[in-house]
Amino acid sequence: MGSQKKRPVRLTAQDREELVRVTTTGVRGASMIMRARVLLALDASVGEADPKEVIAARLGVSGETLRLVAKRFAETGGDVHATIARKKRDLPPVPSPVTGEVEARLIAMACSQPPQGHARWSLRLLEKHVALVEDIPDLDHSTIGRVLKKRNCVLI
Repeated sequence: MGSQKKRPVRLTAQDREELVRVTTTGVRGASMIMRARVLLALDASVGEADPKEVIAARLGVSGETLRLVAKRFAETGGDVHATIARKKRDLPPVPSPVTGEVEARLIAMACSQPPQGHARWSLRLLEKHVALVEDIPDLDHSTIGRVLKKRNCVLI
């Protein structure tokens, strides 16, 4: 009941209608439907909401899920669509070592003459030569292959 006092969920009639529509019609993800049901159960605008334990048992979710949905509703400023939708990630967790400059240098190396004793560049040969160049980060042969494939560079 603490989260209901701390972050009360008050829905407008239009928001309630939309959430009921999300839970009863159409094809949507299970987590989206679950969050919509949680918001409907936590709604204090139609009367006093049930205790957190009762809502959690009725919906088959944990008390933590109730707290997180209520918190997200408060953080989004009462926007039900942003609350029930999946959160978009801002950036990938690890930045890619392949920048535009690295990609250009790699393509230039692949288009150049292969070293003495080799008829053509292979991905593993490119990997070895990339490791020797100081201002290009060490790349795996599979990464090199993806970069070259993305730019339609064919090793002949």
